Amino acid sequence: MPGLKARADDLKADTYALYLAYSDPRVPWYAKLLVGVIVAYALSPIDLIPDFIPVIGFVDDLLIIPAGIALATRLIPREVLEEHRANARLRLAEGHPHSRLGAVLVVTVWVVLASWLASLVWRTLR
Repeated sequence: MPGLKARADDLKADTYALYLAYSDPRVPWYAKLLVGVIVAYALSPIDLIPDFIPVIGFVDDLLIIPAGIALATRLIPREVLEEHRANARLRLAEGHPHSRLGAVLVVTVWVVLASWLASLVWRTLR
C-alpha cells in the first residue's frame, strides 16, 4: 500500500504546515481558529470517541481530523499554504520536530485529569 503511506505522510506534512501557518499574519483569523482547534485535537491525547471502543474508537482519527485538515487548508490562501507545506516537508525530512512546550502541555493535561479522577475515586470510596 504505497499510496496509503504517501497519503499518511502528506497528512502529517499538512498538519505540520497548518501548525506553521497558524502564526502567519497572512492567514485569516477564522482559519487560525479552525487550525488551532484541529492541530490541538490532532495532538491531544483526549479523543471525542475513546480509542478503546472497538472499531468506532478510531473514527475520529480516520475521519474527523482529515476532514478538519481539508477544510482548514481550503481557508488558507493557496500561496501561503504552499509556502508552509514546503517548509513543513523540509523540517520533517531533517527529523521530527520536537516541542518541549507541547510535551509539557500534554503531560500537564494528563496529570490534571489523573488527579481529578483520583480525587473523584477517593471521595466516592470514603
